[in-house]
Amino acid sequence: MIASTVRITFAAFVLSLASSPAIVHAQDVPGIEICTVEKTMERRTSCLQSNVDFLQKTITKLTTDNQQKLDAANRQIEALKAAVVSLQKVVSELQSAKMAEDAKKAATPTAKDAAPAAKDAAPAKDGAK
Repeated sequence: MIASTVRITFAAFVLSLASSPAIVHAQDVPGIEICTVEKTMERRTSCLQSNVDFLQKTITKLTTDNQQKLDAANRQIEALKAAVVSLQKVVSELQSAKMAEDAKKAATPTAKDAAPAAKDAAPAKDGAK
């Protein structure tokens, strides 16, 4: 019951706004006007100048907006480049640590590798006696 009352009140409010003269008879809204309907040369010239002014303001605004977007994109690109450089540094450090570890493993035999070498060396000494 309360919801339907709220809906009816809202609908009445919207209808009253839509029918208000301020909204229906809006004038001097910036935009492109059709200047061919003007009869006098002064009014036609004024209309054309208004269109030119509107277009210049629009172009200036779009240029500024696009320049700001380009600047933001360039800042983001620079930040990403810095991140890539730091990641490359980390990767190279990890690779060099891995290579050093592999070289260390290759230089020192493991317990399994050392045991057969000791067994092979012992019979050779016995056979030499």
